[in-house]
Amino acid sequence: MESVRIERFYLGCLAHASYAVISEGVAAIIDPQRDVDLYVDAAQAGGFRIEHIIETHLHADFVSGHHELAERTGAKIYLGAGSGATFPHTAVRDGDEIQFGQCRLSFLETPGHTLEGVCVILHDLSQPGGPSAVFTGDTLFVGDVGRPDLSPTHTPQQLAAILYSSLHDKLLKLPDETVIYPAHGAGSLCGRQMSAESSSTIDRQKRTNYALLARSQDEFVKLLTDNMPDRPEYFAREVDLNRRGAAAIGALPVLAELSAPDVQRLQAEGAVVVDTRPAMEFAVAHVPGSVHIALTGQYASWAARVLGLDTRLIIVSEDAEQVRESQIRLARVGIENLAGYLGGGVAGWIRAGMKLEYIPQVTVPDFLELRHQDPAHLTIVDVREPNEVSSGAIPGSINIPLGHLADRAQSLPHDHLIVVHCKGGYRSSIATSLLRRAGFEDIANLTGGYDAWKALQPGGATPVCEGAG
Repeated sequence: MESVRIERFYLGCLAHASYAVISEGVAAIIDPQRDVDLYVDAAQAGGFRIEHIIETHLHADFVSGHHELAERTGAKIYLGAGSGATFPHTAVRDGDEIQFGQCRLSFLETPGHTLEGVCVILHDLSQPGGPSAVFTGDTLFVGDVGRPDLSPTHTPQQLAAILYSSLHDKLLKLPDETVIYPAHGAGSLCGRQMSAESSSTIDRQKRTNYALLARSQDEFVKLLTDNMPDRPEYFAREVDLNRRGAAAIGALPVLAELSAPDVQRLQAEGAVVVDTRPAMEFAVAHVPGSVHIALTGQYASWAARVLGLDTRLIIVSEDAEQVRESQIRLARVGIENLAGYLGGGVAGWIRAGMKLEYIPQVTVPDFLELRHQDPAHLTIVDVREPNEVSSGAIPGSINIPLGHLADRAQSLPHDHLIVVHCKGGYRSSIATSLLRRAGFEDIANLTGGYDAWKALQPGGATPVCEGAG
C-alpha cells in the first residue's frame, strides 16, 4: 500500500488540474476548482479527512473553491505571502512545511506568473532520498511556463525576469527525476504551448520545454513577451474574487423558466441569449440575436471572453440537465448574472410563433467555387490566434482572433459575403453569431475550418496569412 498517494482531478472545459495528496487518512487539496463536491465525495469514498487546502497562487482564469471547501471541512488554507487575501489563511514562504502521515509538503516561493506564486514539493518520508514530486501551479507547465502579465504593478518584462530566476535558481535545481504536476494542461489561457500530458519530470522539461531552452535571461524575457497573446479582460476580476473568496456554488439560485415573450422583453432590456446547443443545431434555427457558445468546448472561458462577467444572460439548452451544467460552468469563471432559461428551448420558441434566424454553412468545395466566381465580393476571416496562423493560412484571409472580433467587426465590409473559419469550427460558430448580432447579414461558417481546407490542398497550406490584420 502506498504511504503517500496523489489523486488528480482534471476539468477539461478549463484545462485545470487540481490534486489531493493523501497519507494515513489525511489529505491536502491543491488548487481546488469552485464546485468542491468532488473533493468532499472523494474523501468520503476514500476514508480520508481534508485538513489542508493549498493555493499555488491567486488564479486568474477560474474561480477557486478554497473558501467553501475550508468552511465544509474545517481545513486550513495556505497561500504565498503577499497575496493580500482577505479570508483566513496561512501565508507561506520558502522552507515552510506541512507534515501529515508519511507526507511532508515544503513550499518554494516562485514568483513570476504572479508575485505570490509558490510551488509545493512533496517528500515521501517512507522513501529514502530527495523529493518525489513538485506541484508547480502556473510556474512550470509541461511544455511551457506561466504567462508573465498578471500584475498591476510590474511590467510583463519585469515579471518574466523574475520568473526566469524562480525557475533557474530554485525550481530547476530539484533532482532531475522529480515529477512535476502543473495546474493546467493544453488549452489553458495561462500559457501558449502546453502539452496535453498530465505530468513530466524536471529533466524532461529542461531538455524539451521551449522556454527553458532560452540561453539567457534576456532571451527568455524576449521569448515570453514578444507577440504575447492579449490577457483576457476578466482575468483581473477573477483574481480579485479569489482574493476575497467566492460564495458557495450551492448557493446559486434555481434558474427561472422563461417564456418566449419574456425572453424577447429581456433581450430588449439588454440581456443576451446564449445558445449552448451543437453548432449545426444552432446554424439551422436559433433565437434572433443569440450568441452561440456550445457546451462541448471551452464554454465558460469563451463566455467570459466575449460577453464579460456582468452581462445578463438567458440560456438556451437542449434539456434541464444541460441548463444546470451551463449554470455551473459559468459560475466556475464568475458569471452569475443569469436571468433564466428559455422554456422548451428553441422548440418552445417555435411553438410561440416567434421568428427564427439561421446561419449558412459552407463546405470547402463550395467555398472554393464561391471564391472562383466572385473573389472581389468575398472576405475570409480567420479567427484563430496569431501563433496558429503563423504555421499556415488560407490565402487572402484576414486574421482577427475571436477575442478581438467584437471590437474590430466594423472594419469588415458589409457588402461582402464574409466566410468565417477557425481550426475546426467551434470558434467560427461563435464568431458568426457575433457578426450577425453586429448587423452582418451575408455571412457563412466554413464547416471543418482550416483543417478541412488544408486537407483538400495538394500542396499544403500557405505559410503566412496574406492581408492579416
